Amino acid sequence: MPYTPAAMLNIVAIGGGTGLSTLLRGLKQYVGAEGAWSIGRLEAIVTVTDEGGSSGVLRREFGMLPPGDVRNCIVALADDEHLLSRVFNYRFEDDSTFKGHSLGNLLLMAMTDITGSFEDAVLAAGDILAIRGDIYPSTLQDVRLRATLEDGTELIGEVAISGSVLGEKVNLEPRHARITHLAIEPPDAAPVQRALEAIAKADLILIGPGSLYTSVLPNLLIREIAEALRGARALRVYVCNVMTQPGETDGYSAEEHLRAIVEHAGLVVDAMIVNGRRPSENIITAYAQQNQHPVKFDADAIRELGVTPFFGDIIAERDYLRHDSSALADTVFRLYDRYGRTLERMRTNERRS
Repeated sequence: MPYTPAAMLNIVAIGGGTGLSTLLRGLKQYVGAEGAWSIGRLEAIVTVTDEGGSSGVLRREFGMLPPGDVRNCIVALADDEHLLSRVFNYRFEDDSTFKGHSLGNLLLMAMTDITGSFEDAVLAAGDILAIRGDIYPSTLQDVRLRATLEDGTELIGEVAISGSVLGEKVNLEPRHARITHLAIEPPDAAPVQRALEAIAKADLILIGPGSLYTSVLPNLLIREIAEALRGARALRVYVCNVMTQPGETDGYSAEEHLRAIVEHAGLVVDAMIVNGRRPSENIITAYAQQNQHPVKFDADAIRELGVTPFFGDIIAERDYLRHDSSALADTVFRLYDRYGRTLERMRTNERRS
């Protein structure tokens, strides 16, 4: 029997890239819905370390925070997503000053100038478009990534780490040695206060899916966010990637994804969603040509890290492989149905003692 909360759930999703918007797209259907599974408040905390494509140009030329990941989340949470997606993702292709820029990025730049801050611009855009949730950048400071590799080499910046230019991989072969440590500069970047408040009030916190080193970890490297997550009363869930990612997680298992999170941010996860269905052989063959492979897992190794594995059929296959928004949302609620009640009892007993 599905878990029926005393009040609608407050859910916080943390990440970036296409993974976070995919998750939000599935969850928004439950915002204010009647039934056993219902969301009272949906909030997203989004990374701001992107340096490629239109976001990178706006960041360098105008000193604004990169808007691309935030734009994708706005589109994902909109009611009329199809129309808004066409408008916000419209990219100028003619040979002009605007070539390569998406209209949504330029609108966020204009609203930043009008409202006086990127945080207020994002909130205002959400209000105007009546999206089903709130979106916060993880920090308002100009942060960059610094990765240390096994061979001692250091890579600075999101593009150098991921190898992406204008959204396309420049080289699908392993580009560098394995990443052993990731840091942000400045290391004491302050979080957005609304993000901390959302974490404190959350019933369920979802981390990922998304690029481990350029979408997920950048948020957790903000010290106060990691501290808030470690002390959160919510059920904390990491949604693991389905496929490995060239340049970031070549050869990584699910437990290696998780271990990287624990090593950088501490134990900020109670449970971990792992894809339980093997993709078709055609998809596996096609992805292998791009040096991408299904993420393998060892359930016992995950448990040894202090985290409970939870398996679901969460993939959608077309000409490519992605998390399925609806199936992922359903899996999230089934997980909360199983462990949310236990966690609530534990939290209640802790408060009484």
